[in-house]
Amino acid sequence: MSPHPRLPGSVRRSWGAGASGGFWPLRDVPAVLWLLATIAAAVFHEALPAPRWLMIHLLLLGAVSHSILVWSRYFADALLHTPARDGDRVRQSIRLVLLNAGTLLVVVGVLAGRWPVTAVGATAVGAAALWHGGALLRQLTTALSARFAPTVRYYVAAAALLPVGALLGILLARGVDDETHERLVTAHVALNLLGWLGLTVLGTLVTLWPTMLRTRIAPGAERAATRALPVLVAAVTLTVVSAVAGVLTGAAVGVALYLVGVGVLAVPFARAARNKPPSAFPTWSVLAGLLWLVGALALLAPALLTAPSWAQAYDRISALTPALALGFAAQVLIGALSYLMPVMLRGGPSVVRATNEVFDRAGPARIVVVNAGLLVALPPVPGPVRTLAGVLVIVGFAAFLPLLVMAARVARRAKAAPAAALTPGRPRGQSGALAVLGLAAVLLATAAGVAIDPSALGHGAVVGPASAGVTATGRTTEVVVAANHMRFTPSRIEVPAGNRLVITVRNTDRETVHDLVLDSGANSGRLSPGQSARLDVGVVGRDLDGWCSVAGHRQLGMLLSVVAVGAPSRAAPGAAEPSHGAGPATRTGDDAAARLDFLADPGPSFTPHSARLAPAPVGRVHTRTFTVEEVVREVAPGVTQRLWTYNGSMPGPVLHGSVGDVFEITLVNHASMGHSIDFHAGALAPDRPMRTIPPGASLRYRFTATRAGIWMYHCASMPMSAHIANGLFGAVVIDPPDLAPVAEEYVVIQSELYLGAQGQRLDVDKVMAERPDAVVFNGYANQYDHRPLTAHAGDRVRIWVLDAGPNRASAFHVVGGQFDTVYSEGSYLLRASSGGGQVLPLSPAQGGFVELAFPEAGHYPFISHVMVDAERGAHGVVEVRP
Repeated sequence: MSPHPRLPGSVRRSWGAGASGGFWPLRDVPAVLWLLATIAAAVFHEALPAPRWLMIHLLLLGAVSHSILVWSRYFADALLHTPARDGDRVRQSIRLVLLNAGTLLVVVGVLAGRWPVTAVGATAVGAAALWHGGALLRQLTTALSARFAPTVRYYVAAAALLPVGALLGILLARGVDDETHERLVTAHVALNLLGWLGLTVLGTLVTLWPTMLRTRIAPGAERAATRALPVLVAAVTLTVVSAVAGVLTGAAVGVALYLVGVGVLAVPFARAARNKPPSAFPTWSVLAGLLWLVGALALLAPALLTAPSWAQAYDRISALTPALALGFAAQVLIGALSYLMPVMLRGGPSVVRATNEVFDRAGPARIVVVNAGLLVALPPVPGPVRTLAGVLVIVGFAAFLPLLVMAARVARRAKAAPAAALTPGRPRGQSGALAVLGLAAVLLATAAGVAIDPSALGHGAVVGPASAGVTATGRTTEVVVAANHMRFTPSRIEVPAGNRLVITVRNTDRETVHDLVLDSGANSGRLSPGQSARLDVGVVGRDLDGWCSVAGHRQLGMLLSVVAVGAPSRAAPGAAEPSHGAGPATRTGDDAAARLDFLADPGPSFTPHSARLAPAPVGRVHTRTFTVEEVVREVAPGVTQRLWTYNGSMPGPVLHGSVGDVFEITLVNHASMGHSIDFHAGALAPDRPMRTIPPGASLRYRFTATRAGIWMYHCASMPMSAHIANGLFGAVVIDPPDLAPVAEEYVVIQSELYLGAQGQRLDVDKVMAERPDAVVFNGYANQYDHRPLTAHAGDRVRIWVLDAGPNRASAFHVVGGQFDTVYSEGSYLLRASSGGGQVLPLSPAQGGFVELAFPEAGHYPFISHVMVDAERGAHGVVEVRP
């Protein structure tokens, strides 16, 4: 059997010849290298700057764009029946070098914060695409009439759009104001994902899809392709122009119009699948990718239409971008390559069959793992659930690479012994078993994540059943409750005793995740802005208490009362009277505060939070990505807390620079609730950069450090006290212009711990009552007693100090030392005079530094001289050596 049945013979021959012209490193290797780089970036994302941007561009601009340049040229040759000309391979090689070198420069330029480098790279990428499109256009205009010429028109249109997307990328790298940035990102995504990638994929699948299914091209496929192309191009154009002009409605209509174009093509696609349903990994992977495209666009169009501003639109686009990049682009790429690689390996039908079988290994399990894993990882879920599901997704995609190596070996053996290559197909029933195995892996990962973080199932003390033994009336009371601005509206519901109560909970907030939990155990689940849930409470026979279980929302008054009118008793028999706000919603397991032992040793494996101030990076523009993550960390020996963190640590990364430096921060929210960031080091309107973003979203925060000092940054989402106390804070050090060098330079940040249950988040009630369990330096009680800071006798040491609070003041003191320099809140209180200082007093959010030289070797404690705080964790040691 031919590997391409029912296609015209000339097409089969051209595709086979084009794809199998021997090993060509420049053609065959880069896509694999870009995929390896993408997987590496996913694995080591915590250690990389801008990891989200990096992963998306390594995949789309690297692996996918290289594959487009390679395969669209081969398909054009085949479909137009144009033979290769002298110099074609040389020109194609130059284009591939130009594209890949440009992509590498874009990546280096963005990560290094050097926009001219990014501009050179983006120009090279755009030039390669234009050259590629021009070559295809010449083929199209000189070729004889061909049945499948519409596909090549898709390639030409796609190639014309990529340079515009590259130009927008240059503008984004150069830096624009926030609203312009949000609009340009929307246009950039439309041009590159829907234009360059989307048009190429949709045009190719007109002929490749039935070929992969091993069936005839459906009647009318060429006509559908011809009709759909202008609709798709118009949709991309409308979306881009509307985004640049700032017209949200136009952008939403453009996305909806793109869906219409996809719908036109879906008719022949569906007919081909009906003739021969997908049965192997490549076809299932491509089909899944197309479904992710349709699903993401179906969500994006109304999201843009209902967004009140471009800031919210940008949040929603950034939340859906991974669905397009991984669900659509990555799956289509892996599926297409899994089908095309056996042809490229050459050797005839027996070799193609043998290598096809390799790429199909564990196919159902891989499909289910990737798609179910994405469905779990992309919505708002707790950090451990997202992490474990994400690992499975990475494994599912990464399996392609070892299979590629195995296929090459099988091809060599099959060429040597063709008869040995004829192997039986997958046993009957194995596909279903493998799919169940993949689903089981995802369910186990989800269960493990829930076990690590029980908050995944919601919180709340259950008082007892809502019915309280009352006789049901058979009637139903239905109520709509809106969650907005830390209030439920209405906040009181009256229900005739015995009626069944059904509550529709709508999160009408623009930024914040909410839920509704009742003391009967009923729970709406977490609702992102704009989402709704139908909560069936059951028969109501007693009064019920309700609240939002998101940390701090209950304490801020997000409460709801259900009153059972005519109930014989206000409480369930034997149950304590419920009380709004009584006790934290996170109380599960043992109390972490009971484990505190401030004299305990953390053990030999303990690694302290580094207090050493790293030198400021070179250059005047500093680009970083801050990822909000939920992690369980030890905060004192044997005491763990579920923290909200920037980049996995409390405090977050220390930024360091000079007056006049520009900081470009991308905030990515990987937590299960809304978070934000507020940099005190910049002066700008807080409306956009400091807004709360929902889970999965990102924002860009750009500020210029115009004044020196140590500046706090923190989450500004309500309640701020809880978000700061649970780990979302850090420091920006901006050196005064005349700062002299010193032998050692450290950063010490004081904060407070309000412990809940062991391994769970903070106790918000303790925060509101200002009852900290511990006061610590750099996130861990007394850590520098056990791992001292170091200095040498006679050397000058500078210690930057910030009081992150949220509530306690600090009085920083070094026992046995005297300060000859004291700098507080931007000015010197003492500087190289005969006088001396003993304390740097700081209120919450204030900072400064002290300098001193230790007179002799020894151990010098540093403390907060608010002695009760020094005795509950705000204590460390400087070990001074001879």
